[in-house]
Amino acid sequence: MIEQQPHIFLIGMMGSGKSSVGRVLAKLLRYSFLDLDTEIERVSAKTVHQIFTEDGEPAFRDLESVTAMQLDLSKPQVIATGGGFPLKKENLQWMRRNGIVIWLQADSSTILERIVEEDRPLLPQPLRLEHIETLLNKRLPVYQQADISIDANDGDPRAIAMDIKEIIES
Repeated sequence: MIEQQPHIFLIGMMGSGKSSVGRVLAKLLRYSFLDLDTEIERVSAKTVHQIFTEDGEPAFRDLESVTAMQLDLSKPQVIATGGGFPLKKENLQWMRRNGIVIWLQADSSTILERIVEEDRPLLPQPLRLEHIETLLNKRLPVYQQADISIDANDGDPRAIAMDIKEIIES
């Protein structure tokens, strides 16, 4: 029997529900919850948008990796990663070593509907479906390497979290 439960890492596109599902899942599992973007903002004293704008995406990706590697993993957590976090091979390997990687899979039209009013650093404004499709298609090969894939299109965080709980407990 494993002494400590594995951490749960949620990956997927922006708007797939990683943060909202993660909070519910953490409560269901009695784990703590951590949103990696929020942690980056706390550590850097800048918003994610500021980091992208002032320092660029490569600097953000480096900070994202460093912040993750410095997390206290002594107690089981549900960790919502940024959409691009698993694109670095080292980050995906780190998640695999430390837990279960779950891809919250949402199609591009669902994502567009959820984030259309938001200003996301990697997406031009006005936001169009083809912008999301391009980014999603680029990331698919990495997302498909997750241990578990969950359909997150219906958007009900509790139902999605219950599905994940059932899968990881079976």
